[in-house]
Amino acid sequence: MFPFDQLDRLEKLTFLDPVVTPLTKAIHSALDSSPVADALHGTWLGHPLHPVLVQVPIGALASATILDMAGGKDAEQAADLLALTGVLSALPAAAAGAADWSAANPSEQRTGFVHAVANTVGLVCWLASLLARHRGDRDRGRLLGLAGLGAIAVGGTIGGHLSYRRALGADHNADIEDTGPVDWTDAGAADLPEGKPVLRQAARTPVLLVRQGARIDALVDRCSHQSGPLHEGTLTDDGCVVCPWHGSTFRLADGSVVHGPSAHPQPALAVRISGDRLQVKLAD
Repeated sequence: MFPFDQLDRLEKLTFLDPVVTPLTKAIHSALDSSPVADALHGTWLGHPLHPVLVQVPIGALASATILDMAGGKDAEQAADLLALTGVLSALPAAAAGAADWSAANPSEQRTGFVHAVANTVGLVCWLASLLARHRGDRDRGRLLGLAGLGAIAVGGTIGGHLSYRRALGADHNADIEDTGPVDWTDAGAADLPEGKPVLRQAARTPVLLVRQGARIDALVDRCSHQSGPLHEGTLTDDGCVVCPWHGSTFRLADGSVVHGPSAHPQPALAVRISGDRLQVKLAD
């Protein structure tokens, strides 16, 4: 198994950049903030789609291996069906992973590239396994499947590192319910420029404020995707803010996700004016 204390070093493999950079551009060009991109990111689900989809190929291929090792001749047909299911279901899982990977920071992209290579090796082994099974060479098919599952286990370990160590795909505002202002909290002077994003601090919470006429919208400034500064982003004509880092688009009125890569809504805050001061608190 991959040494756990070495996983952090993957993000420093800068020699991968000549491959990673053009591949990222190609994926961006193919998706280009389309409905397909939002579907692959899981914006409709409120959760990244990739970790949901990978359950099927991993479960199917692991089950095929168990039947290969212990099921005997009567389990051969079931093992082959599970192997085919695992290979086919890996394709949409890989597509969702590629979409998320293309919207990551460079360090995570290097690690993610190694993750993808390991899984690709595993998938190629399983394709060869299926071919061997079709030709009647079951011993070779079983060995290739076992090797493929080992490669996928390495890829899964790296994927877990990306999720739990690097927080790729996690909601970077998950702590706001516990750390954000639950009562009215001062957020500076009430005088705000018209139609421009403004950064203020409400206790420990960075807040994006936008005034449009008599209306003032407030969101937590830290993007839920990868903590990008929303106050440095772009306001759209339809009342949204676009994160400057990876392009996640949130509605100012309630923080809902309009376009990914974020699958997590942006926490919204209620606003009131008290004298010449603004006060905010987490919206209900």
